[in-house]
Amino acid sequence: MKKILDNKFFKIGYGVIKYSFLTIIILYLSFILIQRITGNKSIFGYRVFTVATGSMAGVYDINDVILVADYDTDKLKVGDDVAYQGDGSLEGKLITHRIIRIEDEGSGRIFTTKGVKSDVEDPSITPNQILGKVTGIVPVVTWLNHAVKSQVGFFLLVFCPLVLVIALEVTETVIELKVEKNEIRKIEKKKKDDDIEIL
Repeated sequence: MKKILDNKFFKIGYGVIKYSFLTIIILYLSFILIQRITGNKSIFGYRVFTVATGSMAGVYDINDVILVADYDTDKLKVGDDVAYQGDGSLEGKLITHRIIRIEDEGSGRIFTTKGVKSDVEDPSITPNQILGKVTGIVPVVTWLNHAVKSQVGFFLLVFCPLVLVIALEVTETVIELKVEKNEIRKIEKKKKDDDIEIL
């Protein structure tokens, strides 16, 4: 086993797997922590959200991670996708839908949105409900999110690499302890032999 662990190609392959796994875990955990710690507040003018429903399927799929930029609501136009805080029957929900109509009223602009896969319009919203304009999907984190949330992806990207890294780290530690023990025995034997020669 020691020969395998000392093999140059094995070390390179194991290093790639180990550090790829760690990078994936750190990236994914960072994304989750940012969402949880900030409470979806804007950081440097951006927020990230995970798509929870299929109302925008074909544009944004379930588990896609989207980037939402702070945006001047006076510049929004029909066809823009926005994330907003629902009220009334949608109170407490974060919704990402497309603007289908904008009306100017005495109190300001009123926006009507709906999901591209929905036949029903959302209740009208005001500018203060809008969190920002969707700028697109975050590719790497979206891919990770889809992979980790599927059974096969979780098994291949998290479970298998984790088991492999733990098994190889334990094996390497056991081998190192055996080598150390053998070195100590050799030193003790040599010392004993030297003591015998002196006598």
